[in-house]
Amino acid sequence: MIVAEIFHGLMRAMVLVPVVGEFRSNQIGVFSGSAIILAIAFITIRWIGAKRPFELLMVGLNWLVLTVTFEVLFGRFVAGLSWERIAAAYDITKGGLMPLGLLVLLISPMIACELRTHRR
Repeated sequence: MIVAEIFHGLMRAMVLVPVVGEFRSNQIGVFSGSAIILAIAFITIRWIGAKRPFELLMVGLNWLVLTVTFEVLFGRFVAGLSWERIAAAYDITKGGLMPLGLLVLLISPMIACELRTHRR
């Protein structure tokens, strides 16, 4: 999932940032990234094996914790971003939509399981 999101970020930086700017690109990226996460969840949910709501929520919570940890550590120590810059993506009052993306990430295993169940 992180590999897909890194590729997504690179494509966004090359295609969207020059057209709409970095801030707006980040906002758009939350929605396109959420679609990628839902697609990955849909493809992998059977392999994961979680079926009960609590298990599915725990999978989503693990994905959320790992994603935030990666984003913060990569942003701070590889990309050299300031703590303020990292926090801005999570500040809804300033247009940061990352919490919305994280909510989708959290519930994406449950959504994928539901979609798989109704697809049969």
